[in-house]
Amino acid sequence: MNDYSQWFFKTRLKSRQMLLLVAIAEEGNIHKAAKALFMTQPSASKLLKDLETMLEVDLFERLPRGMVPTPYGEMLIRQARIAVNALNRAHEQIQSTKNGFEGLVRIGCISSPALAWLPNTINALQKEHPRLQMKIEINTSNVLVEKLLQTDLDLAVARLSPSDDREMLHYEPIADEPVSMVARKGHPLANHPDLTLEILLEQSWVISPAGSALRVRFDSMLQSLNRHQPSSLIEASSLLFITKMMQQSNMVSLIGAEVAQYYEQHGMLCILPIQLPFDMDPFGLVFRKDIPLSPVATRALQGLRQTAAHIF
Repeated sequence: MNDYSQWFFKTRLKSRQMLLLVAIAEEGNIHKAAKALFMTQPSASKLLKDLETMLEVDLFERLPRGMVPTPYGEMLIRQARIAVNALNRAHEQIQSTKNGFEGLVRIGCISSPALAWLPNTINALQKEHPRLQMKIEINTSNVLVEKLLQTDLDLAVARLSPSDDREMLHYEPIADEPVSMVARKGHPLANHPDLTLEILLEQSWVISPAGSALRVRFDSMLQSLNRHQPSSLIEASSLLFITKMMQQSNMVSLIGAEVAQYYEQHGMLCILPIQLPFDMDPFGLVFRKDIPLSPVATRALQGLRQTAAHIF
């Protein structure tokens, strides 16, 4: 429950004072700030003076060339900007909801669920909310999590690694994911009667880069089995590039089983006859704990949950 004894409740801090702080910081003097806020200069000066008196500090230095925030002013201006932006977002979200979930939601997704169930979710949401706009990014978990932390995404379908900041992120596990070894159609190992890890490690590989969730598990497996890295290895984050490299060479790779099955069904690659002794960590829904989701992002999250519940 909110603490209504805090100073800004007692003193009735006005939204116009927050706006004025931001305007003075941006305009450099109180005359221009008052004009931008459609206020008279005497009214603006009184609002600022009342705030400084209440806090018992000077928020701006009055200089011949204008007004410059003091350290106290910088602290309050920073938080005032956050509050003003939050109010603006709230207004936009209210209008979006009134207009029938109109707006943009930014979703990141790793490859396997992007093929297996993300399209079903998007189609269902588009039918229900035709004015909803979605920006979809397909990438590795480490890239998507970083974009969430930088607020470049609203939510993601990804994995969390031990190094990810779980204090900042909400995570809902959805499903485990097996992996498959793949190569081009007609690869010499495609019908090998007794394919082993040792044979595979002598091949040329193209695989996700170090730090990606799949690569971390793969490297851990090699270490636990006291095996060396592949003799020839190319790192790439683009699944399209990895696929193309395999189609044009005898390189092999390790990818999620859902993706591998999709590629094999469409004649793009073949699954090699070996089961490696590890699966990927579970993937799930990830979003920021400290930033409330917009109504459109919340609706997208509900859609992802519903689709996942039917598939997994």
